[in-house]
Amino acid sequence: MTPTGATVVTADAVEDIAVDGLRWLTGTARETPDGGLAWPAAPSDDAVEPMLYNGTAGNVPVLLEAWRHFGDDAYADTALRAARSLAGSVDDMDDDSLYFGRTGLALALRAAHTELGDSASGEAADRALRLVRSRFDGTRWGELFELMGGNAGIGLGALLAGDPDLAVLAVEPYLRTAEQTANGVHWPHRPGTDSRLHHVSHGTLGIALALARVGAATGRGDLLDLALSAAADVVARDTAGPEGFLAPHSTPQFRPDVIDPVSYGWCHGPAGDAQLFRTLRDVTSDPAWTTLADRCWHTVTRSGVPRRLRPGFWDNNGRCCGTAGVLALACDRIAEQRDPYDFADVLVADLATRAIRDGEGARWSNFDFRSTPGDLEPRIGWAMGTAGIVRELLRYVRLARGGDPGYAFTWPDQPPVSAPA
Repeated sequence: MTPTGATVVTADAVEDIAVDGLRWLTGTARETPDGGLAWPAAPSDDAVEPMLYNGTAGNVPVLLEAWRHFGDDAYADTALRAARSLAGSVDDMDDDSLYFGRTGLALALRAAHTELGDSASGEAADRALRLVRSRFDGTRWGELFELMGGNAGIGLGALLAGDPDLAVLAVEPYLRTAEQTANGVHWPHRPGTDSRLHHVSHGTLGIALALARVGAATGRGDLLDLALSAAADVVARDTAGPEGFLAPHSTPQFRPDVIDPVSYGWCHGPAGDAQLFRTLRDVTSDPAWTTLADRCWHTVTRSGVPRRLRPGFWDNNGRCCGTAGVLALACDRIAEQRDPYDFADVLVADLATRAIRDGEGARWSNFDFRSTPGDLEPRIGWAMGTAGIVRELLRYVRLARGGDPGYAFTWPDQPPVSAPA
């Protein structure tokens, strides 16, 4: 049941908002000299951005989602033009990571090849992965050493893009660089910092997720064992048990002047931790991981999100660290465990209320309580923008209508839904 007094937005109304979001998204695209399409991170930016996190590569999945959802070839054509611009960017990037670099481009290009049969995209994906491999120094690709910007993400991206050998190459260095703790292992997310981050985006659980998926897919038990040890370290840091789960952002706190000690989204909170626990459930068949995922959900649903309870508490609508990322997990649970729609309805109603809608379409503005004015320019892409939100709204609509609970494009750090128990 939906909580008494809560607003419920009909599936048709949610779909209308998603359509408006897609209209705004496509309207912000810029033509490239080769006839492709590319996007900046925000409409006021001069330069386009190819990356998966907040650029063109991250918009391709929502276009594929829209094509599958509506059956409208215009979305497929837009995705193909986006892939054309990505192919032209493969050789020019300085970063090789999943979210910020060339591996993310390879993954989006592979999706265009697989879903739309575009051979040029497949060839560009192959070229991108070859370049990624050539830039490996034997241990890492750059400063970051985690999921978003480092080895773990490259391993996940390579695995999903069809190169398991590169995936293993990327995650094997974690075997020799792990730091022992009282309860498991962890890693520095970059050189020269005393803080150890714990969650999915930049911390131990993101590395564990990559180790688990790559290890399971390639039969590498040593990688899976290391994933379990990494997860054990963070599980031991829980402060909300026995019913809940909440681990701190980092130990000691990283940048305490600007980063809250706890959060609840995908990036640094239990909504993302649950995705790692779902992964370990799938690869180990151990029900203890289902219990931990349930404890994460217990904490999220009682945290106060998506309400803005105080400055800085919950100021983001987006997929990375905001409401849309929590909605992704809510829909996973509806599909797998037949959870009621009540909390998903709350999240969707909040996104519907906060949508900015006019003749250009729909988009969302996040809020920075440290700035004046605090309302930020609406972003376009996956992480904190319209693309990531629309993707989750479309899936919610399909679930509400009894349709396919999956996605056209499986995000690397969100395992596909399993059959209901």
